[in-house]
Amino acid sequence: MKEIITKISGIVPFEVILPILMIQIILLVIALIDLIRSEETHGPKWLWAVVIILLNIVGPVLYLVYGRKNQS
Repeated sequence: MKEIITKISGIVPFEVILPILMIQIILLVIALIDLIRSEETHGPKWLWAVVIILLNIVGPVLYLVYGRKNQS
């Protein structure tokens, strides 16, 4: 396992991976909290949870743009 991490860090520096990983985690948390707090979404909540968790950065962005219903 250590050899794989060494090979990956030789290709992509850690300084590049860390900000992307932090953005992913922040988007994931924000989207999941919003999903839990919202009463209605465009589509079933369980499906949005799967999309948010499995599609990395794209999933939370899709939910935040298309999945939320206006609360007005």
